[in-house]
Amino acid sequence: MTADTSILVDTRPGYRVITLNRPDKLNAFNEAMHLALRKAIDDAEADESCRALLITGAGRGFCTGQDLSDRLAKPGETVALGGAQETYYNPLVRRLRSVPFPVVAAVNGVAAGAGCNIALACDIVIASLKAKFIQSFARVGLIPDSGGTWFLPRLVGDARARGLALLAQDLPAEKAANWGLIWRAVEDEVLMYEATRICEHFAMAPTQGLELTRQALNASATNSLDAQLDLERNLQRAASMTPDYAEGVRAFMEKRNATFTGRKK
Repeated sequence: MTADTSILVDTRPGYRVITLNRPDKLNAFNEAMHLALRKAIDDAEADESCRALLITGAGRGFCTGQDLSDRLAKPGETVALGGAQETYYNPLVRRLRSVPFPVVAAVNGVAAGAGCNIALACDIVIASLKAKFIQSFARVGLIPDSGGTWFLPRLVGDARARGLALLAQDLPAEKAANWGLIWRAVEDEVLMYEATRICEHFAMAPTQGLELTRQALNASATNSLDAQLDLERNLQRAASMTPDYAEGVRAFMEKRNATFTGRKK
């Protein structure tokens, strides 16, 4: 049996690089790729030395979402969708938002459909200037899924979100950065260098504090101010009990660089 190679994993000190590897399909998802990615994320979370995750794509694309050839309807037939969202895409987006370490997306080319929204589910999105982001669903009569209708208004505002979703036009990486859809757009030749620098930073950072910060930011979208203030109080209390906080204070007082372990206790 030939091993599935649709996902490549590179384990580095303090973080892992996951490469979506169906370049001939612009890294579009099929079932095998979903399962392989799920396992790669599970393995990263189970590795106590892993303190960040970097996701990128092989070839000239990041990901174009679902491989439509996997579920083409014959003439006169329809294909009822929703099952793939429930089984694969929704759990993936939830997982990217809840893993106990930051997730970085290095968008090396086109990110379209669910592939665009999977990138937006990551904490930090850095893209090549050659990349473009496309909410391509309207081109085939569908709605933005994989969190698209949630992420877009919060990142770029209602007017731009509606334009992206309804017109399905290409959004170049530089404009995506200017609009606040992503963190940065950089020259293609330095994309992976810059992305790995971010992960190397996270690998040395106070992991538990970052995890609690992510929890607070995730909750802020639906919390009232009062609820968010209460949550900040609770999470700050938890952060103050971690070894990294104690080390950070000692390092500050001793005028030296902190050595964070990322441990909970």
